[in-house]
Amino acid sequence: MSRTLFDKIWDAHVIRTIEDGPSVLYIDKHLVHEVTSPQAFAGLEKRGIGVARVKNIMATVDHNVPTINQHLPIKDLISRKQVETMETNCKKFGIELYGLGHLYQGIVHVIAPELGITLPGMTLVCGDSHTSTHGAFGTISFGIGTSEVEQVLATQCLLQEKPKQIKIEINGKTSNGVSAKDVILYVISELGTGGATGAFVEFCGSTIRQMSMEERMTVCNMSIEMGARGGLIAPDEITFAYCRNKPFAPKGKKWHAALEYWKTLFTDADATFDKNFSFNAEAVAPMITYGTNPGMGININERIPNHNETSFERSLEYMNFSKGDKLKGKKVNWVFIGSCTNSRIEDLRIVADFVKGKKKAEWVNALIVPGSRGVLMQAQAEGIDQILLEAGFVLREPGCSACLAMNDDKIPAGDYCVSTSNRNFEGRQGPGARTLLASPLMAAAAAVYGEITDVREFLN
Repeated sequence: MSRTLFDKIWDAHVIRTIEDGPSVLYIDKHLVHEVTSPQAFAGLEKRGIGVARVKNIMATVDHNVPTINQHLPIKDLISRKQVETMETNCKKFGIELYGLGHLYQGIVHVIAPELGITLPGMTLVCGDSHTSTHGAFGTISFGIGTSEVEQVLATQCLLQEKPKQIKIEINGKTSNGVSAKDVILYVISELGTGGATGAFVEFCGSTIRQMSMEERMTVCNMSIEMGARGGLIAPDEITFAYCRNKPFAPKGKKWHAALEYWKTLFTDADATFDKNFSFNAEAVAPMITYGTNPGMGININERIPNHNETSFERSLEYMNFSKGDKLKGKKVNWVFIGSCTNSRIEDLRIVADFVKGKKKAEWVNALIVPGSRGVLMQAQAEGIDQILLEAGFVLREPGCSACLAMNDDKIPAGDYCVSTSNRNFEGRQGPGARTLLASPLMAAAAAVYGEITDVREFLN
């Protein structure tokens, strides 16, 4: 029987299926951070039970951590309490923690791939919606709630209904100045934030195949923003090359055995999906959002559309925009380059290449936050930190930062921020903050010129 990539991975992990109910799904890797784990650990302690498989867990701190002076005590009392609670729980249950100062510390969805913890064919969960990122490797990866975090800690399993499946095929070559972030923002603007509700999306086509692993992670990261449970991409030679020699990837004979299995992970030619969508990459231009959900996006030379829904008008009121406005030329006060969407070394290289020899606008406050200690060290080794410094930027220490403002990095009320993060909800980057989602290249251009620009005008 023909099967999709999702079917093959799902079938390999179902322990049993309850009649007229969910499946008991085995979970290969469980990623844990300080925000959604305290109640789960407390539940285990209350019931007097331990963690089922300690070695299957990767733990770090990311959401609440400051991005400057990480060697000093955390000033915010709530953030400090959450980080200290994480440290206590990991010690109590025997889990290794990549805490502040650790060589491997960083955003959970950045460090797991770069360490080789995320590998093809896995099931992987985390108490964080953007766990969909790891689907770029050909994994079934999705976010779970705190009660489910406890369930996985206790049993290494999860009760799950098998979701519907959607195929999104993207073909063609992107034009100069158009990135993976623009591609996924375009798809979300076309399908809407409910276009894939509850389903798993497989991304395929020549455009996807031409992307690096870091670009694929950006695409899968934002699959959740169209309502999907997760996204995934079939592994190929680009995937295998990325995984090879990573610290926790298999070695020697185990590598060759894993590779043979990974090469079977693809959708059979005549397998069917519940829905199919097709897009042409040549239709994609640099994108920018104008509203308060990621589906409210336009290409840089379009105008804000004219809709009459109450929620649409409320969104424009919050953003202080009007129907028919063009965003090109709008002055901005803040730029944030970071988050689990765009904080990897390729993202920082793109920014450094653009800003080299330039200076940021004096009125722009720029937060450049790497996704991991490894990314920071690599950027320093390549001299990216110096390029940024000479352009008026500062490369900070790793963390989620201004993506969600659970830490010190907040955008002031009423200010506009061009952000490489994944969500532009009301107050997401701070109470009253106005977020415009864009690619690292578009964000870098906004920082330099102090306004929203069409970056293609400044590329050779």
